[in-house]
Amino acid sequence: MAAKESSKSHEPTIENRKARHDYFVEDTLECGIKLTGTEIKSVRASLISLQEGYVSATENPLALTLHSVHINEYPNAGQQHQHAPVRQRTLLATKREIAKLANQTRERGVTLIPLKIYFVRGKAKMLIGVARGKQKGDKREAIAQREHKRDMDRAMSRRQ
Repeated sequence: MAAKESSKSHEPTIENRKARHDYFVEDTLECGIKLTGTEIKSVRASLISLQEGYVSATENPLALTLHSVHINEYPNAGQQHQHAPVRQRTLLATKREIAKLANQTRERGVTLIPLKIYFVRGKAKMLIGVARGKQKGDKREAIAQREHKRDMDRAMSRRQ
C-alpha cells in the first residue's frame, strides 16, 4: 500500500487558485478529459494554465466542452507531432450529470469553471465547479475574514 501512495505523490495536481477568489463554488463534479499524447505529457509536466478556462454544457447533443485552457506544447516532441495549445477539449461525464449541469447553467450568473486537474490511476481527471461570480464587496469581505482568522491564530499561538 505504501508503494501506491508514493507513486501517487509524483503525479502533479494543477489548481485554479483564482477561481475560488473570483467565484462562489456551489457544486463540484469530477469528470474525465480527452487529451492527445503530447497534451498528456505537458499536463504531467505541469505546463498548463486553467486561469481563463470555462466549461460549456450543451443539451443537444449532450456534451461538456472545455474552452480557453492553455496547454503548452511538449518541448521534447517533434514539430509535426505538436498539438494546438488552445483548443476545445471534450470532457467525459455521464448523460445524467451533463443534463444536470446544463440545467444549472441556464440560470443567470451561473457558470462552469475548471478547478483542478489531477491523475487517478494514470487517467487525467478534471474537477469542475458550478460557480456564481463574486462582487467586489464579497471579495473584500473574504479578504477581511481571512486576515481576521490569521490574526486570531497568531494571538493564540503567542498565548501558548
